[in-house]
Amino acid sequence: MKLVVKDMDIATGGPRIVTLNYQDAKLYDLHHHDRILITFGNKRTMAIVDIGESSKAVPPGKIGMFEEVLYDLQVRGGGVVTIALAEKPESVRYIKQKLDGKQLTCHEICVIVQDIIEGRLSDIELTYYVAANYAFGMSDKEIVALTEAMIATGRKLPKLAKIVVDKHCIGGVPGNRTSLGVVPILAAAGLMVPKTSSRSITSPAGTADSMEVLANVSFGRTKLISLLKKTHACMVWGGAVDLAPADDTIINVEHPLSIDAEGQLLASIMAKKGSVGATHVLIDIPVGPGTKVETMEHAQHLKKKFEELGHFLNIHVKVVVTNGREPIGNGIGPALEARDVMWILKNHPNQPLDLRRKIIQMAGILLEMTGKAKPGHGQVVAEDLVHTGKAYEKMWEIIKAQGAKIKKLDDIHFGACTWDYLAPKSGRVRDIQNASVAKIARVAGCPQDKGAGIYLYKHCGDAVQKGEKIFTLYTENKEKMVYAKKMLEQFDGFVIR
Repeated sequence: MKLVVKDMDIATGGPRIVTLNYQDAKLYDLHHHDRILITFGNKRTMAIVDIGESSKAVPPGKIGMFEEVLYDLQVRGGGVVTIALAEKPESVRYIKQKLDGKQLTCHEICVIVQDIIEGRLSDIELTYYVAANYAFGMSDKEIVALTEAMIATGRKLPKLAKIVVDKHCIGGVPGNRTSLGVVPILAAAGLMVPKTSSRSITSPAGTADSMEVLANVSFGRTKLISLLKKTHACMVWGGAVDLAPADDTIINVEHPLSIDAEGQLLASIMAKKGSVGATHVLIDIPVGPGTKVETMEHAQHLKKKFEELGHFLNIHVKVVVTNGREPIGNGIGPALEARDVMWILKNHPNQPLDLRRKIIQMAGILLEMTGKAKPGHGQVVAEDLVHTGKAYEKMWEIIKAQGAKIKKLDDIHFGACTWDYLAPKSGRVRDIQNASVAKIARVAGCPQDKGAGIYLYKHCGDAVQKGEKIFTLYTENKEKMVYAKKMLEQFDGFVIR
């Protein structure tokens, strides 16, 4: 059957979708979610069928194509394609097996991952795969297979140095922008540090969000390699590099369901590290109320799993369990967190000392792991690199190489609207609830509004007087400030006794 292409000018973000007029669908006995094989010249792709109930969207004799299908076929509107009914992908059978609680083989997982990145699975089928892994768990062999498949189906960076260093934080703690400080310290010590990060989905800011305040973070593979050769380090958005594309697709399914299957968490993190060629990796697991890992038992379990997976992948992995009881640093939000780190690297008097200590700790561990510092002396070396200004100098080198957005620290923009939250009574700060603080920051506009967020003046254990400033709220406009202040009427993030 030959049909004329209509460009729908819509992208799905993954699945290959086409729309047929209901008359054509009836003529060829095609139904919603059937698959068809589409041919244009020497190009072929498989797509899932949607059906238009009127001729407005897609007239008879035409096929409405979404951007992913147009790209696969390299065809434009008006082109003529041939379609034929296609079988369901082999991976659908394997997903059903997982739904029955069966353990999948390496081959079966590889087929599923390949079908994910090629958009052959419908949203429903992909959701069932993610849900099955969550419900039945994954064996160690399945986790290794998923990790290796994610790496193999992406575009791994070439080996640029004998030792390649990376770090990752499980998350859940507002602030805690350690990577932004650790990377320039390690690079100043002569290490290769290709740091790729995701943009925040549920927190006020991610590493890429904060770095984007200072410089560009979206680079293709060729430019990324050029950056690494020039500065030995980068801090970029991983979504533009196509390192482990299946991971991003799976995360997009997990997010609305608010599920975080352990096996997929492990594979997701380690696939990204394997894709950049990391030889030494530090994993930070903050533990505390409102974090992703709330108990020490869970943290120790994950620690063991990460170390075992690292062994299978031939990556030296060290896991540190840290205190996630409260926000780390004073700034919460992309710009405020970026300024915190720059103050630390500059040895500025306003630097948050808790965040500085953690950055020095993390950098020190990696310096010892890689032989850049003797055992027990990593923090001394890291401290020296910051104190002497070498890390600050390296940070500016990285910023300029990535296309600086600022020339000096005062160029960092913050929300024009501010409001101070005052202590309702005197006492001591006994608790700061991570989830509540993060929620207020997001309502204020984080992470989309880079200048929005919260600047803390008090942490747990600090004495406060009634009417004293606890934090300042920043928003980009008055409307968001009104909404954020309304949310603060039910705010229970600070416990003062």
